[in-house]
Amino acid sequence: MPEGQSKLGLIAGNGRFPFLLLDAARARGIAVVVAAIHEETDPEMNARATADAGIRVHWMSLGELSKLIDTFHAEGVMQAVMAGQVRHKQIFSAIRPDWKLAKLLMSLRTRNTDMLLGAVAKVLGDEGIELISSTAYLEPMLARAGVLTQRAPDEEELKDIAYGLTVARGIAGFDLGQTVVIAAQACVAIEAMEGTDATIARAGELFRTLEAEASTLRRSLTVVKVAKPKQDMRFDVPVIGLPTIEAMISAGATCLAIEAGRTLLFDEPALIARANAAGICVVGETSTPSGQS
Repeated sequence: MPEGQSKLGLIAGNGRFPFLLLDAARARGIAVVVAAIHEETDPEMNARATADAGIRVHWMSLGELSKLIDTFHAEGVMQAVMAGQVRHKQIFSAIRPDWKLAKLLMSLRTRNTDMLLGAVAKVLGDEGIELISSTAYLEPMLARAGVLTQRAPDEEELKDIAYGLTVARGIAGFDLGQTVVIAAQACVAIEAMEGTDATIARAGELFRTLEAEASTLRRSLTVVKVAKPKQDMRFDVPVIGLPTIEAMISAGATCLAIEAGRTLLFDEPALIARANAAGICVVGETSTPSGQS
């Protein structure tokens, strides 16, 4: 963010992402105006505002685009960031659009997440509110390249990673999801609207069924999560946290491959420690698939 920016608008989804970004901005002395979403944002946001005079919170529903713009104008916000997941099923089912958002929706050729959020970003820009990268202030949390855990992938896991990267990048290009779960170079599950952790859980359930039917597939899963080929870092940036490792443990997954430099790792020390304890390997892959870490 340029020097002299006095206020940052934070459009807060669910999870810890908004709080991490909030803490990072406040550590630099930036006042933050939070647009908290009733359907998504943790109510803890109110407590943060009570404890810190540099934080102001305004609650609104997911479809209130006009209220969002009016709030940021009233607060003097000229730059904003989206942080935290807004569940895809919320976007397409729970939303009750105001007139401005309804007009925007009517103008879209398709209503996938990228198209919708890109259009919202343009509307904000037209209103004098620049939407900046959601990794602003959090670049140290971007995954590094290479093996991040004590254990490196074995030969079979490397094959699964290579295949999974090809599949995941293919579906991500169509904005269908960013995660696939692979076993023995076969695709077990593809992410849709349910999210990464639910996809992993679904793969685990399927594999338990296959195991009960004496499947010849070996009993381990590799999870591959990628950014989109033309990832807009202002929204929907891949995020991995401790809950993903817990989901992998429950599902019987043994390997996680993510894209270095384009995936945020939350609570990395705890995440890596938990993975090490469970014998899970975590690998930061470069943008060019090679099958090697």
